Amino acid sequence: MAKKAIANWADQPIPASSASPQLSKPRSKLFRFFEKLGPGIVTGAADDDPSGIATYSQVGAQFGFAMLWTMLLTYPLMTGIQEISAWIGRVSGIGLAGNIRRHYSHSVLYSLVALLVIANVINLGADIGAMGSAVNILIGGPAQLYAVGFGLISVAAATFVPYRQYARLLKWSTLVMLVYVATAIAIHAPLKPILAGAFIPSIHLSNGYLTALTAVFGTTISPYLFFWQASQEVEEQKAAPGEKPLKRAPDQAAAQLEPMRADTYLGMAFSNLIAFFIMLDAAAVLHLHGITDIQTSSQAAQALRPLAGELAFLLFSVGIIGTGLIAVPVLAGSSAYALAEALNWPIGLERKLHQAKGFYGIICVATLLGVVLNFASTNPIKALFWSAVINGVAAVPIMIVMMLMTTNKKIVGSLRLPTMPKVLGWAATAAMFAVAASMIATF
Repeated sequence: MAKKAIANWADQPIPASSASPQLSKPRSKLFRFFEKLGPGIVTGAADDDPSGIATYSQVGAQFGFAMLWTMLLTYPLMTGIQEISAWIGRVSGIGLAGNIRRHYSHSVLYSLVALLVIANVINLGADIGAMGSAVNILIGGPAQLYAVGFGLISVAAATFVPYRQYARLLKWSTLVMLVYVATAIAIHAPLKPILAGAFIPSIHLSNGYLTALTAVFGTTISPYLFFWQASQEVEEQKAAPGEKPLKRAPDQAAAQLEPMRADTYLGMAFSNLIAFFIMLDAAAVLHLHGITDIQTSSQAAQALRPLAGELAFLLFSVGIIGTGLIAVPVLAGSSAYALAEALNWPIGLERKLHQAKGFYGIICVATLLGVVLNFASTNPIKALFWSAVINGVAAVPIMIVMMLMTTNKKIVGSLRLPTMPKVLGWAATAAMFAVAASMIATF
């Protein structure tokens, strides 16, 4: 069904260019196809933030190709849970925190939102710091000053750029992440160990391995993505003429859910493909050359320089900055959606600043706190890695509540979640619980 929906989008009549019809037609098709993609592609790209790059680089450097299989395992799990978050938004017409506020206790609401915001602020600090460090290694200068600049740029873009332009900007920015595929091509990674690592799982019960596994799951299946995508589906629904929350207009289900499902599958595939290549890059260059202790994404880029050449170094560094510019507004935005919905404030990136002061205020404060963390005496190594671990632990209760929402008739009306995403959603929840519990048990 997802493939059919994608094909339907791409199969649009496209005017040929008078200058070069043979060349312009496929370009125009690709352009229009990309333009039709929804929040899923941005959500997927934001999943590979600088914190994620650091985690995947650390895992690749430490374990080589042995954990590439995690990207194949997490794809169906993250697809299932992301589809559920999008489905809840489309069906109810309200974001996750808004639904929790209306239908669950305040203790559940504020506990989950607090977990999300704390994890997001730590993640923001790590990402902004990584972006500043990436610029520093490229051109020199003060990394902290660059971090401040990136924070200001992200806040200004979210606050003053109209939503439609902002969404398009984020969407097209995702293409920068293909640099990690280009890096793998540039370094001529060996095929045989890659295939073995991807299709033959290697599991160890040591604390180091389980912590790394939790970090991989935590940075791949992250709570901020759930809140962001649910709220963005609501925004898209409100912006589309004639579309209504599906529990009030079940006859629109096929028209709304098929493109949403295809968009989610494609966005998560893009996310895991990029994560796979980041881990592969680190394994092929760093691990094979005996460098197993990588602490930050910027350190990974620097380590690539003498071993893989200037091109690989530049591609990897540019990718850190590009992914950060996508992830920072998503992290701050998901915090704003969650907290503003919990407090019943006006929300939405389509609103003007004076119409949602609290919502935009949360974006500003969350980003500012992330910037401030870079001036504190915190270890950037631990901030990057442990932000992923915290996400992995925080995701479990949030995912449980999400799964319960799908059967709450006050939220979804007469609509029922299809069997496949339901199975995948509970499987993802169980996997996150098992990995997090194993890590804690081995401390």
